[in-house]
Amino acid sequence: MAASVYCGGKVLRTFARSCKAKNVNNVFLRCASTSQTRNTPKGAKASGRTGRNIVLVEGVRTPFLMSGTSYANLLPHDVQRGALEGLVSRTGISKDAVDHIVIGTVIQEVKTSNIAREAALSAGFSDKIPCHTVTMACISSNQAITSAVGLIASGQCDTVVAGGVEFMSDVPIRLSRPLRKTLLSLNKAKTLGARLGLLAKIRPSFLNPELPAVAEFSTGETMGHSGDRLAAAFGVSRQEQDEYALRSHTLAHTAASAGKLEDVLAFKVPGKAETVTADNGIRVSTLQQMAKLKPAFVKPHGTVTAANASFLTDGGSACLIMSEDKAVEMGFKPKAYLREFVYTSQDPKDQLLLGPAYATPKLLDKAGLKMEDIDVFEYHEAFAGQILANLKALDSDFFAQNYMGRSSKFGAPPMEKLNTWGGSLSIGHPFGATGVRLVTTAANRLLKEGGKYGLVAACAAGGLGHGIIVERYPS
Repeated sequence: MAASVYCGGKVLRTFARSCKAKNVNNVFLRCASTSQTRNTPKGAKASGRTGRNIVLVEGVRTPFLMSGTSYANLLPHDVQRGALEGLVSRTGISKDAVDHIVIGTVIQEVKTSNIAREAALSAGFSDKIPCHTVTMACISSNQAITSAVGLIASGQCDTVVAGGVEFMSDVPIRLSRPLRKTLLSLNKAKTLGARLGLLAKIRPSFLNPELPAVAEFSTGETMGHSGDRLAAAFGVSRQEQDEYALRSHTLAHTAASAGKLEDVLAFKVPGKAETVTADNGIRVSTLQQMAKLKPAFVKPHGTVTAANASFLTDGGSACLIMSEDKAVEMGFKPKAYLREFVYTSQDPKDQLLLGPAYATPKLLDKAGLKMEDIDVFEYHEAFAGQILANLKALDSDFFAQNYMGRSSKFGAPPMEKLNTWGGSLSIGHPFGATGVRLVTTAANRLLKEGGKYGLVAACAAGGLGHGIIVERYPS
């Protein structure tokens, strides 16, 4: 048998016809360990274990806009094209120098089922570049990033563009199932009599459309209801949620005003004279104004409102991920290493939005790091109640002992390190695009603040979660 391993950027071929798989793996890991010595600090492990350091060169996004505003007349691939073109413009990479493109999205536009391919072609990338689309609810572009890491770690690629897009201004609305079945049968009918007979079966109730809902298929519960129940379970008050939401909007406004949200592109809206340059959902209110809003989901006693929940958002993102050797060879200065990552999964009813609480300890244990080693935390904010429930879960002995198999609480991130440039509550949350924003923001914060390690974590529908370690690239 033959095993090929990457070590210092060169391929070593080891032939061991009669060796056991365990011995080959030992050779593999020794080579990987040797090649990581220069760039991997003690305790931090490189993703993939192949010895290839994998780097984030740059990440960008279109402005995240409230649905129904400036992007309303576009198609999703138009928005993703803007992110891809912006990444090329920002980095200067040739459009035929990319080995693979992977894009995340949640609500598919049926005309562009493989939106990665359609966006790449419309952005002018070579038609020789394979493209595929992934979906994993709100962590779809997180999955795009780790898919890119896997392609590079395995030696299949050196240069991958990962991204994501969501377009809530025009979601698919289906005809009712009885009407769909009738129309399909009508298309197959061979005689006028057969067609008239089918048309006679149509009832007024058939004309009721199936409207999309952000709901769990397995439970039938909307995510807002889940957020309300989670907040109640962890004793998160309405005032705490409003205060956290106000914090998010205030920090985002401050960061945007200071020019820190440098991942945002200027996007010329196709078909309009308008060029969008900033997110439009950041609105600093007051606690008094927020307190006037009524519950949005659980009425009349719920605590989730329009002010402390993320809003329906249109937007696209893209990032350039490379092997370190290739990035250096091409003259790029990376922003960060992409290190260990994990995915988690739990009960989609009672623990739907607890991804960060489960992912954070698992990820830090895997990376050999401690909470105090992390300088920057970027947690996805679906609802203020959700993020606060995750923090309380991490700081709970009961939760640790009964749900995480730990002897005591792991501890929550300090607020002075968490989402200090705002988050999804204020900046917006295009489902498929948020992961790239989180990872890019973590890298940019490390560079601005001089930190070493960042931790990104997010929850997603289906009870899913994700976490990844980002390490600042050395000067």
